[in-house]
Amino acid sequence: MDVRHDETRCLFLVETDGCTAYVEYEIHDGKLDILHTIVPKAIGGRGIASVLVQTAYDYARANNLRPYATCSYAVAWLLRHPDYQK
Repeated sequence: MDVRHDETRCLFLVETDGCTAYVEYEIHDGKLDILHTIVPKAIGGRGIASVLVQTAYDYARANNLRPYATCSYAVAWLLRHPDYQK
């Protein structure tokens, strides 16, 4: 899956089958906060949301930022991946 990072707009994006899925984030207080995870129904059920969230949190780790989640999907993802909470 090809994830693109648009730093100017604070988005991680996947484009497939004419649809765009994305994670919107902001950086504050040393944290990368995922605000929204959006996957259109037409491309749902493929694991795209998980890949987007993991990519964003991998970026956070690489840039010495703590993963944080406002988005309910990202909250649940962090609970399933406690190694990212360290």
